[in-house]
Amino acid sequence: MKKSEVLLRINNFKKALNRLEEGIKKAKDSLDKDGVIQRFEFTVELLWKALRSILLYQGIECYSSRNCIKEAFKANLINDDEIILDMIEDRNIFSHVYDEDKSELIFERIKNVYLPYLKNLELKV
Repeated sequence: MKKSEVLLRINNFKKALNRLEEGIKKAKDSLDKDGVIQRFEFTVELLWKALRSILLYQGIECYSSRNCIKEAFKANLINDDEIILDMIEDRNIFSHVYDEDKSELIFERIKNVYLPYLKNLELKV
């Protein structure tokens, strides 16, 4: 893994995070909130792939999102693996089952818990 590839993956995550924040700020109705949840799914996917790239660059292999999150925590790339694992779980639940009540719950969790955490996350090579 080249350093330039790792930096590109980190940059892609940051762009997705900015779009997620933009969506949250503009969300007015259930259609907007569904769009935020979709952006959240992309952001979480790009996060774990960025972490995987950093780990590979450091010579640490991981194969699944959960495994990469655990390895990133062990390598001190992140300070809390449980919240990111919660994000992955919410992403997986929502992508398989649509429920309006769950949609609202996940939107609020994204807005009030996940976004603040992600904004403070510093990914470094």
